[in-house]
Amino acid sequence: MKGGLVVDSGFIYEEEKHLTVLKTSLFFANDGFTVYDCKGQLVFRVDSYGPDTRDTGEVVLMDAHGRCLLTRPSLHQRWEGYLGERRERQKPIFSVRRSSIIRRCSVAVEVYGNPGEEYQIEGSFANRCCTISNAQKESVAEIRRKVDVSTNVVLGKDVFSLCLKPGFDGAFAMGLVLVLDQINGDDYVDGGAEVHPAAEE
Repeated sequence: MKGGLVVDSGFIYEEEKHLTVLKTSLFFANDGFTVYDCKGQLVFRVDSYGPDTRDTGEVVLMDAHGRCLLTRPSLHQRWEGYLGERRERQKPIFSVRRSSIIRRCSVAVEVYGNPGEEYQIEGSFANRCCTISNAQKESVAEIRRKVDVSTNVVLGKDVFSLCLKPGFDGAFAMGLVLVLDQINGDDYVDGGAEVHPAAEE
């Protein structure tokens, strides 16, 4: 499968990859996540910085060694992702705009150097049930409720699965998860969004 926006090539896998995402706070949206692979090894962690992460702080996606991969500012009704640590005047690699016409997430991402590439996210992040598809309508990642295989019991929404198809960057997928979490936390209503890259200066 043709890859898309690459945040870090180290998180592109040749085979389908299933990650477990754990929300580290049950009280506020956007507080943080830890992400593990099927062997229980830490893959990503997400921390918040700032006096109030829902208004002025930032949410940072890091690898297992604490290296910053993406930064997502916590600005109400403004949903963006920046490569690495956000710097002054840096352009986001994608931004999200809500659509009030249809009650679904519709994501369009134009990758620098690869115009015309776009993705669709359909489903309900609030219910942990979304599919990310490319312009060819091929599924590249899915967000699903986590099932305890030993008891066949569906776990709570603070634990869910991120399923990556071969060739799709897991760090970019987690960046989209952070934006969806912020949208959900901004108004607690599952809606729709269109994602567009910021224009280069």
